[in-house]
Amino acid sequence: MKREDIAKLNTPLSSRRGVGGEAFKTSARQLLEENILPFWLDKMIDHEHGGFYGRMDGQGRLHAQADKGAVLNARILWTFAAAYRVLGKQEYLAAAIRAKEYILKHFIDKKRDGIYWSVNYKGEPVDMKKQSYAIGFAIYGMSELYRAAGDKEALNCAIALFETLEIHTYDAKNVGYIEALTYDWFPIGDMRLSYKDENGSRTMNTHLHILEPYTNLYRVWKDQRLECQLRTLINIFTDKLLNPVTRHLDLFFNDEWQGKRNIESFGHDIEAAWLLTEALEVLGDKRLTDRVMPIVSDIAAASEEGLCHDGSMIHERTVTVEGGSPFSVDTDRHWWVQCENVIGQLNQYQHFHDEQALQKAQACYQFILDHLVDREGGEWYWSIRPDGSVNRDDDKAGPWKCPYHNSRMCLEIMEREF
Repeated sequence: MKREDIAKLNTPLSSRRGVGGEAFKTSARQLLEENILPFWLDKMIDHEHGGFYGRMDGQGRLHAQADKGAVLNARILWTFAAAYRVLGKQEYLAAAIRAKEYILKHFIDKKRDGIYWSVNYKGEPVDMKKQSYAIGFAIYGMSELYRAAGDKEALNCAIALFETLEIHTYDAKNVGYIEALTYDWFPIGDMRLSYKDENGSRTMNTHLHILEPYTNLYRVWKDQRLECQLRTLINIFTDKLLNPVTRHLDLFFNDEWQGKRNIESFGHDIEAAWLLTEALEVLGDKRLTDRVMPIVSDIAAASEEGLCHDGSMIHERTVTVEGGSPFSVDTDRHWWVQCENVIGQLNQYQHFHDEQALQKAQACYQFILDHLVDREGGEWYWSIRPDGSVNRDDDKAGPWKCPYHNSRMCLEIMEREF
């Protein structure tokens, strides 16, 4: 697909329809409480072996003996803790505590610190590597449970995992966090989060999902070291990850922050734009905010190269190192990309008074309602194919298909002023 072909996907906002006003917030709450959360409570709790099941495929078949991933369980913890904080329902708190207890019992490496990447359906370690990304999500979930319910055990766990990341994965010389290490904190050959990724020792995705939990932890634990590292992370985004030419965030690097700079991930761009804004708000440093917010606006604008006429956002684009042809485009509309686009556009409306951004958020939300929500089986489909068909090949629930992106979108709609 050529650049001009992508441009043809875009049409004026006047042709888009969307959910507006208070109906937007009401719809988001209904979507959360009637479609997303009931799926996880009714279909994914493992009553026999504890915690939550590891996988349901795209056809709705439960794989009760699938391995259980750290990311999935930490995201479930965050989701139900956040839902309890906003909505106050005891069943959400119970689900969050269930996730917390399972993580503490089965995922925490009590001998060497950190958390395992995965356990089997019985809760026994399978992949014991230490992935900074997974540790970050455990901090995110544990800090949210403390924020929601004052759970001191969760806060202590979050603080301990922060210390673990700083001791074992922070590279003070090159500034940044190592992607992954062995179970006993030695160098590891394959650092990738998934087979789709490049094998880089520094990645945008992991740094984004360390910024996110550090921001949340700082809300409830005003530690000076944590504040310092939050500032460092923001500077990594502006000084290392930001492509000075395209204004996209580049994805994969080596120890010295050298990389191909050849993949433009639209969903990650718009997600980073609003998570950077959140970090700046929590820090409350006006000088830093004044410096970074124009960059936030640039990143959000770059992400819009992935916007389509129906309000949706495509996945990513791969270019040559020189930035020219040939290049390829993944035009699937992934569930998580749509969620981050909605939040990111609302962020642009709130902080930059961009009226069109609100329309873009509404249009993307309408695309979600029309195409991604599974009205019969609950939850959402993984993606919509370029031809408009539903992707049932990828999971309904699994190591990467979690209730975090879509639940967070709903909660952000409900909590933001617009």
